[in-house]
This record gives sequence, structure tokens and C-alpha cells, in this order.
Amino acid sequence: MKTYLLSASLAAVLVPFALAGCGHDKSPVGSDKNEITMGISPGPYSELFISAVEPILQQKGYTVKHVNFTGLLESDVAINEGSVDFNVDQHTAYLNTFNAQRGADLTPLVRIPTVAAAIFSTRHASLNDISAHAKIAIPQDPSNTSRAYRLLEKAGWITLKADANPVLLTRNDIADNLKQLDIVEMDSANIPRTLQDVDYAVIPGSVAYASQVDQSKSLLREDLIDNLYLVVAVKAGNEKTKWAEEIKQAYLSHDFKQYIITHNANDFWNLPPELQQQ
Repeated sequence: MKTYLLSASLAAVLVPFALAGCGHDKSPVGSDKNEITMGISPGPYSELFISAVEPILQQKGYTVKHVNFTGLLESDVAINEGSVDFNVDQHTAYLNTFNAQRGADLTPLVRIPTVAAAIFSTRHASLNDISAHAKIAIPQDPSNTSRAYRLLEKAGWITLKADANPVLLTRNDIADNLKQLDIVEMDSANIPRTLQDVDYAVIPGSVAYASQVDQSKSLLREDLIDNLYLVVAVKAGNEKTKWAEEIKQAYLSHDFKQYIITHNANDFWNLPPELQQQ
């Protein structure tokens, strides 16, 4: 399995952030404990953990302390310097780039349910309504841009170069714009507000969730590649601790799988293969 990094444009975002302390108590790497600290970033993944995983851990005698962050980057910095134990808001491609650009040492613990990006439209009821020069809104941030171009290819609207890096796609990787689409890259958070102004839009799952876009209205969902499943991230050296193993086993548990079965209307959560096993 290939491991891809995100583009230099995301790397530039990471550079200004020093790996300095965040003002919380630090725990030695590899230490076992019953109180663990979770970095929380906005989105559905922390909410899923609190609703479905944390109760399992509490039954095993763990207390989970929550530390809120405005963004994922700050949460990763806190994990790397030891004031936070884990978070659940990033995929492996992002984690790899954070490590490479910051000299950090985060590692994935277990893959978790992920909300897929999808194509939406308020103008058209079907992908078959596509016409030449249709206006398509897609995210401009690197990982989500790549997801969007793969989804446009899945729709049959473009073809991508055979040697293109699937986690590093740009419009320059389009081999053939079969429908002569007018592809507009913009901030992901703004896309739901522009649905009425474009023919189709690719909206990442977490953005659709935050904007209360009805997932049942999606016209086509992405096929997630390995590096884009969300993961539990911890500092390297902590992945073998008892508390980390308990987090992993909680996600793999029968109770969690049953929770997902009963809280997955319209297949909102895309499950990695290990969570599909009964």
C-alpha cells in the first residue's frame, strides 16, 4: 500500500505552528493511566466518540477529559508535545504530512467511521442532467480537492492522468475534461451556501454535516482510499499502552458496531472493512 503526503500548500499551513506546550499537564510517552485526554475539533467524529466510544471506556474504568480546539492543527501540536493523548479528527494523509513538515511523531491507532464526500445539486435531480460547461464547485484545500477530482472522474465527467498521485490531485492532473466543466475551487465551508449558484458541488462529509446538508440528497459518493479514512491519532510510543488498546478495542467492539448500525441513516458513516466484520 502506497503512503502519500499532501501537497506543499497544506505544508505551508503547518509551518507557522511551533510544537510548543499548550498549557496542559504532560504525561510521559508509554505511561498507563485511567484518565486520558482527548483533543476535540469541530465535526462529527469527536461527537461520535463521545456518544458511542466514551461510554464503553467509562465501563472499563476510564475517565476521558476533553480539551477543545478551534482546529485540528492545534490538537495535533498538543498530542505531539504530550498535553493531549489522542484525537479522532484526521485521516492518515493529513497525519503523515503533519509529521513530515513538523518533525512530529504521531501514529494512527485504528481506522474509524468516516463521512464520505459527495456530489450534491439543487438544480438537477440526476448526474445525467450534466451539460457542457456546467459549473461545478469543489473544495480548494489539498486533500479535499483530490477527493473532488476523483469523484468527478467516478461520475464520468473527467479522466485523470494515470500517473497522478491520488492524494495530491490538482486541475493539472485532468487528462480529459469530457464535459468541458467550469470547475471552481473554493473554501469548503462556503460550498453549501453556493449550491443554488452552481450546477453541482462536491461537499466533504464533515462540511455537509456541519451545514446540515441532507445526505440522502447526495447524487454520488466517493470511494474512500485507505489514506482518507479517519483514524484515532496518538503520539508514537503510546500506541501500545493499555489505554490506547482499550480505545482501539472499543471501536472494534460489538457494542460500537451495534451503535453504528442503529445510527447510520442513509449510510452516513462509511465503514472501513474491519468495522464491517460481524
